[in-house]
Amino acid sequence: MARFSIIAVSAALLAPFAINAQPVERLPVYLLQLPASAGTIFVAEADTSTLHRFVRDPNGVDLHDERYMSVGQNGIGKRRAWDGRTPLGIYFINDQLDTSGLHERYGPLAFPLDYPNAWDRMKERSGDGIWIHGVTSQGGLRAPQDTEGCIALPNDELLKLENDFVPMITPVIITRQIEWTTHAQITVLRDELGAALDIWAQSYRSGDLHRYLTMYAEDFSHRGLDRNEWSAYRLHTMGAKSIQGFILGEVMLLADPEDQGLFLSRFRQTIVDAGQSIITTKRLYWRRSESGEFRIVAEDNG
Repeated sequence: MARFSIIAVSAALLAPFAINAQPVERLPVYLLQLPASAGTIFVAEADTSTLHRFVRDPNGVDLHDERYMSVGQNGIGKRRAWDGRTPLGIYFINDQLDTSGLHERYGPLAFPLDYPNAWDRMKERSGDGIWIHGVTSQGGLRAPQDTEGCIALPNDELLKLENDFVPMITPVIITRQIEWTTHAQITVLRDELGAALDIWAQSYRSGDLHRYLTMYAEDFSHRGLDRNEWSAYRLHTMGAKSIQGFILGEVMLLADPEDQGLFLSRFRQTIVDAGQSIITTKRLYWRRSESGEFRIVAEDNG
């Protein structure tokens, strides 16, 4: 992975969330920065049919254990509904389902993922119903490619993980093969992306709409609006506000496993306007331009 120059970043934004206090020389390249709330992170490696569980502790992130999994019958790289493929990218557990009234092939538990996310929708990927679930009670191990696009785990292994799959908190990164890197390279990427996020937050906080809008790529789109239409909308809505406070917390920074140069920042955003606090969880998808700058290509809440 190419290394880039470090850009200074607000210590107040990054310091509480750094994921590695001690140098560790074997880290998944995707985990740039994790908040305290994300105690467990899963990386599903399709090429080896392995679900890796990483655990965050005060000293960093450690590979805790691994277990067998099965993915889509037609492999990975989901593009459309019913293609029998498992998506590749960064997803989050968004619910826990009671499977007692469902077909026994789903096993004792099911945890839906938030596919398609904003980046999937921008790339016109369709379909839904991607879960992490179990198998029939006497099913044993399913073949490596044997689902309709979900991730299937042996029932006993799934039950062990029930408390680790936390809705709206736990990230699941689905990749072809894990790419490993060093603490030094993680630090460089974390600081650069953190600096871009800091500029975005400072421009919003100060009401510098011109600087704020320059953080968005030319091909940015949001809910059917192209960049020009969205910019006009934001100029109208932001210009009508008198922001008294703007705070980011629980910042998570992740690198996409499939789209080179794509990154996700996810955080809790608190806006104080007219004496009222509005708290949302926000996602910004960043892409590095040819000049090396980070620009936002998609965004969403949740």
